[in-house]
Amino acid sequence: MGRVGTALGLTAMMMGSAAAASDSAVSRSPRPELRPEGTAMQEQVVPAVANRAFKRWIDGFRARAMARGISAATFDAAFKGVEYDTDVIAKDRNQSEFTKTIWDYLDSAASATRVANGKAALHKYSRTLNAIERRYGVDKEVVVAIWGLESAYGAHRGNIPIVEALATLAFDGRRGKFFEGQLIDALKIIQHGDVTAAGMTGSWAGAMGHTQFIPSSYLSYAVDFRGDGKRDIWSDDPTDALASTAAYLAHFGWTKGQPWGIEVQLPEGFDYGLTGARIKKPVSDWRALGLHTAAGGRLPDYGEASVLLPAGARGAAFLIFHNFHVLERYNTADAYVIGVGHLADRIKGAGPIRHKWPRSDRALTFAERQELQKRLTKAGFSTDGVDGRIGPKTIGAVRAYQRHAGMVPDGYASLHLLKMLR
Repeated sequence: MGRVGTALGLTAMMMGSAAAASDSAVSRSPRPELRPEGTAMQEQVVPAVANRAFKRWIDGFRARAMARGISAATFDAAFKGVEYDTDVIAKDRNQSEFTKTIWDYLDSAASATRVANGKAALHKYSRTLNAIERRYGVDKEVVVAIWGLESAYGAHRGNIPIVEALATLAFDGRRGKFFEGQLIDALKIIQHGDVTAAGMTGSWAGAMGHTQFIPSSYLSYAVDFRGDGKRDIWSDDPTDALASTAAYLAHFGWTKGQPWGIEVQLPEGFDYGLTGARIKKPVSDWRALGLHTAAGGRLPDYGEASVLLPAGARGAAFLIFHNFHVLERYNTADAYVIGVGHLADRIKGAGPIRHKWPRSDRALTFAERQELQKRLTKAGFSTDGVDGRIGPKTIGAVRAYQRHAGMVPDGYASLHLLKMLR
């Protein structure tokens, strides 16, 4: 998204989600899915004018907040000194339309430094992480990997006042209803006593703490693992934040010991129409079709699985399991899920991804993805709309065109494919 809370700056629309029901995926993340890339920028508001209007908005919002159970004392204390934050608006309106390729993202997500720091964090907090794993049944390396991607193991939690940021976004109006709801929830957290308004800091879009929960997710899933009466995800002690992440994944059905996925070798003549998260088969069926582990071994059986090709036939292939889709609850982007899973594997001691990536390629810009959808539809391969997101419908259209053109039908939306359509 200029992702909220992630030090890597992953764009959520970087790739189509493996499990998205349509090209317009609904956010299920602990943090908000921000505006689509390339959304037309609104005319810049003069700060002084905005501040006057903002103060009037606060007066109206105060009544709405009190109707939702926020006390006058809590509201007035939280809004003391709050002003319209032009920096927040600038960040919201100027998110980059460019995205990272899967290999560039993974180079950073599982860099030598991030892996080493993850191993160090696993060792430093081993007693806490073991206790969290026992209680919630979520593999500790996965919790640490999320921590690593969300805040670089606590080093980059965000220092923007959440009340001011959310109030600014709610007033701005583009997603006013959503951000006003998050603001109400933030005030509920403050009123409960888990944190003061001054101590409630995070990203410019409202994600907070070591593992970047937005207020609504905090209220639903955060836990007081230390037992001190507060669900503290903001302090230097990451205990409650790490436990809250495990509780979140457990709620959505994490299966302990099951991998997110494994890298695989595809046989010569493999039917690429069998790839994608919608096609699930028992591992025995994939074995019968000639799939092996990346090292050439027999596939382990962790239940039904799908084949995912995040960079098409020229990149690495993964057999993904149920836990892949649980991780999608944190962030729907395939690259993020693979990043978390691969980082967790590396922290456990596994090696790098074996297959080479098509590094001569570059990611399509938002405008190019829209153009691709328009050209596919004009050529008779409908994407059911133009939104700049490469979801299942667009992937299906790409595959149909590739078959028509005698190409490998891997569904990969590449610059080469766009040039052919031109």
